[in-house]
Amino acid sequence: MLRFSSRDGHGLPHRVGVGLVWLLAIFNIGVLAWMGLAALREHTAIFSDPWGLSTFGEFGNFLKAWDESGFGAATLNTVVLVAGSAVVLVAISAPAAYALARSGTRISGVMALFFALGIGIPVQVIVIPLFVMLENIGLINSLVGLFILYVALSLPFTVFLLTAFFGSLPEEVEEAAAIDGAGPLRTFLQISLPLARGGLITALLLNAIGLWNETFLALVFIQDTDLQTLPLALLGFMQSQQYSGSDYGALFAGVCILVLPMLLLYVWLGRRIVEGMTLGAVK
Repeated sequence: MLRFSSRDGHGLPHRVGVGLVWLLAIFNIGVLAWMGLAALREHTAIFSDPWGLSTFGEFGNFLKAWDESGFGAATLNTVVLVAGSAVVLVAISAPAAYALARSGTRISGVMALFFALGIGIPVQVIVIPLFVMLENIGLINSLVGLFILYVALSLPFTVFLLTAFFGSLPEEVEEAAAIDGAGPLRTFLQISLPLARGGLITALLLNAIGLWNETFLALVFIQDTDLQTLPLALLGFMQSQQYSGSDYGALFAGVCILVLPMLLLYVWLGRRIVEGMTLGAVK
């Protein structure tokens, strides 16, 4: 009879799972490394010698991608849009999540279920009603309209995440504050928010990473090139390359310009994200 346990408590299924995770991680790191190297090579050498380092050092690919794609204005639009959306999302979601986590009424349970169901609705299903709604109020082809969509569609996930986090905080601290005469608002601002800092940062970063790479909504609701975000600028650059002759070195450089900021942010604060999600998962 086969036994899957071992002395250290980690059986065969656990080892297989860890091995698969490492294989996936190595594959992704390899793809990112190859993309970074290809962005610094002459475009014909990328396919004639895929694994070589000939013509390495073509930093002009990044300058070409930046100049020909309109990445300057797109970067400004994306930074303002993503930063504003992420901050507003956390500012709105935090009090809502705290109320849901600390209220023991049946209505709070129904509302929490409502937010959870909102996570599972594909945006493609509601894009036509959203387009009609924004057209009626004159917010098509507007960064303000896209900002409203980003906040509204990301709200269910953010509230759901923070509700679990606020629910994991010890209630004894809040009870002590209530005994000292602190009201609900003061307890939330001075006690719960500082304790929930890890969860708030996690929600902020996860929303920023997701919205930075968002393409579908921007493609549907933005038409002017002056208002485009980085993913749209990259798509436009790829289309222009099809007509003028594909320069794959510049294309890979454009992809790096889009991917690297969030990748560096995740590498820098990845441990804080994981810690925040882990703390919010248990009570």
